[in-house]
Amino acid sequence: MCDTCGCPSPSHTHDHDHDHGHSHSHEHEAKKVDVHASLFAANNAMAKANRDHFDAIGAVALNLISSPGSGKTTLLEHTIEALKGEISIGVIEGDPETDRDAERIRAKGVPVVQLTTGGACHLDAAMTHKGFHLLEKEPGYAPVDILFIENVGNLVCPASFDLGEHERVVLVSVPEGPDKPAKYPRTFATSHTFLITKTDLLPYFDFPVEEARKEALKSNPNLKVMELSSTTGDGFEAWLDYLRGMVKEMKAKKA
Repeated sequence: MCDTCGCPSPSHTHDHDHDHGHSHSHEHEAKKVDVHASLFAANNAMAKANRDHFDAIGAVALNLISSPGSGKTTLLEHTIEALKGEISIGVIEGDPETDRDAERIRAKGVPVVQLTTGGACHLDAAMTHKGFHLLEKEPGYAPVDILFIENVGNLVCPASFDLGEHERVVLVSVPEGPDKPAKYPRTFATSHTFLITKTDLLPYFDFPVEEARKEALKSNPNLKVMELSSTTGDGFEAWLDYLRGMVKEMKAKKA
């Protein structure tokens, strides 16, 4: 399915016998494991370099992960509006194609870079490294307090790739249903914060909030869980305070 991150592809299995009477699955499996181990080792090394750089310049980096349509870009639009003049923000947008999300963010007056993956299902640390240096060349760029990395819409592959972020935020919207934490436990286990979005739609969908919270905490008891609506603003102040707190902590480290 994905040659980049190593998702298993049913069409590329060798666990079968041929007419000549033997199977050659073991050799192929060994090679596959070696390639993937090398891939992840290289990614993790670059991620560490990214994080060290963000620490050095005093920028908090957040990796936003979700299915398509959960409201990541809308969340960023409202966050930028609420914190404008208080906290300096930069954004890296990841999508398989188009720069539509970047255009929406650019309209809010903050520097943004669109990374199009050409069909790949996630960003990686090398793309993030390149994206940030492109961001620094954007007109009007100033040192950022927060770097938002909006990952490709996908709850599987992005969980395997450290980008160098300080915290990973996973979003699930009310229309998606409460079963996502149970279906994608690795994503929640590797995240720091769980946002339940579009809560203004709770009266119209069967979404038991406590069920979703309970399932998420099974995978990660330390997960911070917040409920909010970008449309009505309900719960939004807790999200903003969370961001302010991280910026304050980073500034204290740099002082």
